[in-house]
Amino acid sequence: MPSTPYLTAVLAIVFTITLALRALPFAVLGRLRDATLVRQLSVWMPVGILMILAVTALRGTMAKGPHGAWYALLGVAVTIGVHLAFGRRTILSVGMGTAVYVVMVHAL
Repeated sequence: MPSTPYLTAVLAIVFTITLALRALPFAVLGRLRDATLVRQLSVWMPVGILMILAVTALRGTMAKGPHGAWYALLGVAVTIGVHLAFGRRTILSVGMGTAVYVVMVHAL
């Protein structure tokens, strides 16, 4: 079993590295806030991340059964519709799309 000073030193190093890695983007972003690339990334990254999550989820869902693909596509359509209709509120749109999918899977 390692000694207490050794464990304390390891935890201090881990804490310092973690804090530095989490604070660094905020320190750099302050200087780059007016950059065109940062503005474009702030618009497109959330959409890209949601697309990656959707494709990953749909890939597994569509293989489960004959109706799974239709339920999943209906959930995606509801998500897109709610997102565009209600002011691009991500939590609302993802929540509604998920609710429609879950109801369809368990009700039908």
